[in-house]
Amino acid sequence: MAQYIPLILLTVFTNFLSQIMLKHGMTSIEKFEISAEGLTKSAFDILFNPFVVGGLFVMVVSMACHLVVLSRVDISYAYPFLGLSFVLTAAWGYFALGEDVNTYRILGVLLICSGVALVAKS
Repeated sequence: MAQYIPLILLTVFTNFLSQIMLKHGMTSIEKFEISAEGLTKSAFDILFNPFVVGGLFVMVVSMACHLVVLSRVDISYAYPFLGLSFVLTAAWGYFALGEDVNTYRILGVLLICSGVALVAKS
């Protein structure tokens, strides 16, 4: 199963990248009301934002990679690795976006890393 770690990590990275692109796209448009009217008014801006479209495309690539992984590796081995995308996303949020990452988030990230390390060793 260890031979599939590069493909699993590609899945993790593309998952992370899709989230970053979607975040960038959604914060670059005007804030909108969470209602049918608000979504209708903003639909064009959302659907034609290159970062949103790109993020959705990268998410599809990530899912395709994940499907290949699932066809070859035990789910109990592969799935925990996806937790690494939370680690990357939290780090990006802190370093690139200036988001608050408090002690609980850091402990959560450390727990995720510990869990992934244990799964990888198995």
